[in-house]
Amino acid sequence: MENELKSFKKFYNEVDKPVVEDSNNIPKKLSNDIVEILDARIGDEYTAHYFYRNAANWCKNVNYNKAAAYFEAEASSELEHAQGLQDYLTQWNLLPAIPQAPTRSEFTNLIDIIKKAYEMEYNLLTKYSGDQKMFFNEHPATFNFIQKYVDIQNGSVAEYSDLLNAVELINVDNKLDVLFFEKNYF
Repeated sequence: MENELKSFKKFYNEVDKPVVEDSNNIPKKLSNDIVEILDARIGDEYTAHYFYRNAANWCKNVNYNKAAAYFEAEASSELEHAQGLQDYLTQWNLLPAIPQAPTRSEFTNLIDIIKKAYEMEYNLLTKYSGDQKMFFNEHPATFNFIQKYVDIQNGSVAEYSDLLNAVELINVDNKLDVLFFEKNYF
């Protein structure tokens, strides 16, 4: 108890000292390596946003209205992810660099969208997981921050995996089967 009291007094005395204007008061920033990685993930999130935006438009055009609503929600979610990464960088006194992202995607059918979405989400999970490993030793706070994105991606991969498993139950060449699938799984 006595050691804890001494530590508290020392901390209190340090906090109570006046701030001296010098170079030691410049806020710390993330390393350039971390910033480059987070900027790249911002680009990935915008790429996912545009992918889902295109998927929603494609679905609306062919009257898969439930799938269109689902992909619209996915597109909004991707924007939230990009915003979260940008907010994290600005909290560290950094200006995020928003990379250009492809704005067009081509689809042949609803199943094609699901397969491409699964691959995109899986690749993003792999990237976030790899990034997190690097952050563990370099910057534990960023490691903790990125955990949320690893969890999000893990959930997305599971969700699209379930859709792909459900696709195995239908004849994808039968439009009525695909319509039934869309009505029941979206």
